[in-house]
Amino acid sequence: MAPQSATSLVKLSDSDRVLADPADDIRGRKVSDPGGEELGRVEDLLIDEDEGKVRFLRVEHGGILGFGATPSFVPVDAITDIADETVFVGESRDRVAGAPRYDPDLVQGNEYFDQLYGYYGYMPYWGTGYLYPGLPRRRG
Repeated sequence: MAPQSATSLVKLSDSDRVLADPADDIRGRKVSDPGGEELGRVEDLLIDEDEGKVRFLRVEHGGILGFGATPSFVPVDAITDIADETVFVGESRDRVAGAPRYDPDLVQGNEYFDQLYGYYGYMPYWGTGYLYPGLPRRRG
C-alpha cells in the first residue's frame, strides 16, 4: 500500500541537495547485472526530500549516442555492489527494461512507486519494518 501523504521524490540534479559523501554520487556510472552485462547508465538519483536518502536509480538504457534512451527506475535496494566505474544490481537486463513506465498523466507518483516495489519484489521504504540498505561499500 502506498503512503497516505505525497511521496516527495526528486531527481538529485533538480534539487539543491548534495550527498553527504561525494564518493556516493554514482551518476554517470555503468549499471550491470550480476553476470556483468551492461544495462545502461545511472542518469540520476531519486532522493526522498524529507529524509535526504537515495530511493531509486534512474537508469538510461537503449538509444544511440544518448538519443532515444529509455529511463527505468531501480530501487536502491537492488544494488549489490559498487565499483569505480560500475554499479551492480541484482536484476537482469530484461527485468529492468520491463519495469513499469512512469506516465504522470496516467498514474500518481505514490501509486507508481508502489508498483515498482511490487515489480522488483522489495519492501517499499514507507513499509513497517523497512530498513534502509544504503549504498554498498565501493570496491576498486
